[in-house]
Amino acid sequence: MSASSAPRPSVLGYALLGLLARGDRSGYDLTQGLKDPVGYFWHAQHSQVYPELARLEGAGLVTHSVVEQAERPDKKVYRQTDAGRAALRAWLTADTEVPRKRDELVLKAYSMWQTEPARAADMLRAHARAHAAHLAEFERRLAEVTLRAGTELHDPRSPWFGIQAVLRRGIGYEREYRDWCEWLAGALDGAGQALSPTTP
Repeated sequence: MSASSAPRPSVLGYALLGLLARGDRSGYDLTQGLKDPVGYFWHAQHSQVYPELARLEGAGLVTHSVVEQAERPDKKVYRQTDAGRAALRAWLTADTEVPRKRDELVLKAYSMWQTEPARAADMLRAHARAHAAHLAEFERRLAEVTLRAGTELHDPRSPWFGIQAVLRRGIGYEREYRDWCEWLAGALDGAGQALSPTTP
């Protein structure tokens, strides 16, 4: 199949192209790169990476070289091609569908008037603690990145800027979710009993 007739990359393919835009990487390096910070918001299984790399290479978007290793098996190191760079840039500014998030906890909140308030408040505070822990991790990573990046952190042409953007999104999300859980738990405190099933 020629590059012109090849299907467009999947979202995983574009994620891999984004990592390769930062430099050549092995399949293992790409898998690790998908964990932090990409993995905070978009997940991929390890088993998906190598088949996707093969599809990208078949489409002419990446190429690879074999690096010999003395005491370990040879490894493939992947590089983004000019066509891959063009595909990534086109995707970055293409229309993106607004995601419709499925959140079980929010769904529970819709019917929480049917349960015992004290038990529901305990469950919500556990979620608040989990989001607070995630928030602390994002803030720690941003502080670390700020020290390493220096002035490049605020340069939209620098890879550090993209890392900052992801971490700031994480901080905002985790802080808002933590606050919502704490608000809802507080509202349930002292209620004493479930509301009447006839409540609209």
